[in-house]
Amino acid sequence: MAGLTHLDAAGAAHMVDVGDKAVTRREGVATGRILMSAAAVAAIRDGAVKKGDVIAIARIAGIMGAKRTSDLIPLCHPLPLTRVSLDLTIEEDGVTVTALAATDGKTGVEMEALTAVTVALLTIYDMAKAIDKAMTIAAVRLLEKRGGRSGDWRAEN
Repeated sequence: MAGLTHLDAAGAAHMVDVGDKAVTRREGVATGRILMSAAAVAAIRDGAVKKGDVIAIARIAGIMGAKRTSDLIPLCHPLPLTRVSLDLTIEEDGVTVTALAATDGKTGVEMEALTAVTVALLTIYDMAKAIDKAMTIAAVRLLEKRGGRSGDWRAEN
């Protein structure tokens, strides 16, 4: 179990103690896609989804999701987020969501960025499912993280 920071010496789960870590600026960037039919893309693009403005509501949902990450993911530290932003791009075959989460803290915000993307994508699905129940959420992943003891990291592709 060496290297698994969320397990103690006896193998029991615990929240990692970050008390001795320095407060630094930390950022996480994540992305994901939802693939859908041309009809669903057109309805979202044209503002014709009966439930409302899909892009605006998904953006708000993603921000709210980032703020609630520690309530959703066991052992995640609650963080005072200083910034959460989401870019939603309507494409020919779906919507791509990219989120940035930032804090000045003792632990990273990768989970907050990933949660923001996932909640935004789920919101898009919920709002457009009457048009296309076969939508697929795909490729949710961390693109980069900045700050902290381990330094910066960027996905290779």
